[in-house]
Amino acid sequence: MPYMTLLQTTLLLTASNTFMTLAWYGHLKYLHHKALWIVILISWGIAFFEYCFQVPANRIGFKVLDGYQLKILQEIITLLVFVVFAKLVLGETMRWNHMVSFAFLAGAAWFAFAYKSA
Repeated sequence: MPYMTLLQTTLLLTASNTFMTLAWYGHLKYLHHKALWIVILISWGIAFFEYCFQVPANRIGFKVLDGYQLKILQEIITLLVFVVFAKLVLGETMRWNHMVSFAFLAGAAWFAFAYKSA
């Protein structure tokens, strides 16, 4: 059963981070011509949906993960969502130094999950 909880948490965090990435970075592509205050209001509206997924993800995930593990999982998912967003929406290409940085972060995530918390 912990695997189903972890899967559900991961899916909810992925949905959450998709909305948040759109709220934080979508305006760079789609709303760059709008006034900043309008973009802020639109981003806050999008962020509402991020919270609708983030809060349940953390509640569910806290049944099998500690707070640190939840945060680390969320950050790794954020990076993965952003990589896809950067390529598909912003048209950016990942460079070697980005890949090395992500490899270090993946190593940090492995280390956080490899050893059981006290």
